[in-house]
Amino acid sequence: MKEMTSAERVMTVLRRGEPDRIPHFEWIIDQKVRHALCPGASTEEFTVRMGLDAMLTAPDFTTVQIAPKRFRNEWGSVVEKGEEQHSTVVQAVIQTLEDFETYQAPDAFAPHRFASLKKLVARYKGKYAIGVHLNDVLSIPRNLMGFQELMMALCTEPELVAKLVKMSVDLNIQLAGEAARHGADFVFTGDDYASCQGPFMSPETFRELLYPGLKRVVKGFHDHGMPVIKHTDGNIMPLMEMLLDVGFDCLDPIDPLGGMDIALMKRTFSQAFALKGNVNCATTLVNGTAEEVVSETLGVIRAAAAGGGLIVSSSNSIHSSVAPLNYLAMLSTIKAYGRYPIKLDFDASGAGEAFS
Repeated sequence: MKEMTSAERVMTVLRRGEPDRIPHFEWIIDQKVRHALCPGASTEEFTVRMGLDAMLTAPDFTTVQIAPKRFRNEWGSVVEKGEEQHSTVVQAVIQTLEDFETYQAPDAFAPHRFASLKKLVARYKGKYAIGVHLNDVLSIPRNLMGFQELMMALCTEPELVAKLVKMSVDLNIQLAGEAARHGADFVFTGDDYASCQGPFMSPETFRELLYPGLKRVVKGFHDHGMPVIKHTDGNIMPLMEMLLDVGFDCLDPIDPLGGMDIALMKRTFSQAFALKGNVNCATTLVNGTAEEVVSETLGVIRAAAAGGGLIVSSSNSIHSSVAPLNYLAMLSTIKAYGRYPIKLDFDASGAGEAFS
């Protein structure tokens, strides 16, 4: 098969097709891991130097520092930066319907909103797949209310939750239109719905308060011409009927800690959506041996690569506790054994020795 560009490779997979080889990219690669493998490299430079397949960005929301490690973002929430690259909301802004009625969300059309995206498009359009991180129905309400408060409001203030979900959907459809206009290739959303034990709420509550908005926002993304990778950790099987109906193009990360079996997902749902995942970043990539990383990565390839429709990656992200050489072992295994046609009976004994 002719060598594809990274952009062609990823977009082929998102159409559930078979590319020249299995693509790879991660939502987050912590700078500790990044700098151990490529000293001083930015995420963009790391992507190029390590041969990853997607350039990822997000809308640019302004922040103002208000204390050591604390910032007030454009949404009005106070966030704190910890060991990981993502921030945690420590002070929410909406608790009541009255708060919501006076709240002003950020403007999707602000001139600075997609400055980062425009730079990536100018440099890499057509070479790398360019993905933009938006939200669907849960993360924005959670960040504006606080997680515990939102979970309580599902029962005590469903009207407030419904208004927050609608605001999130409307804004993210607008953002998707702007992202598409500026050259993004696909959307990925990171709104988690579940823990390892199961969804954060009953399927009945999900169906009533979240599912209609979820269906509308994904349709809005598609209407702007962009396929959608849906990320959610945990055991999401109780929600799967609704997720199928929504029509995501790819599901990530098929969480092994939540009991999600990528072989079962491939057998059952490969006609509905592509898969992304699911090398265990809580155990194997942190404290496993290089041989164990290679073995688990090959297991994902054996289980889910046939016919295409697979992006091999970690089961969440390359966080700060991931051993750099273990990430390198995973990446090298994908490149060595992920070329189509996949040979499912390959012998990779001793393949991890170079990373020991």
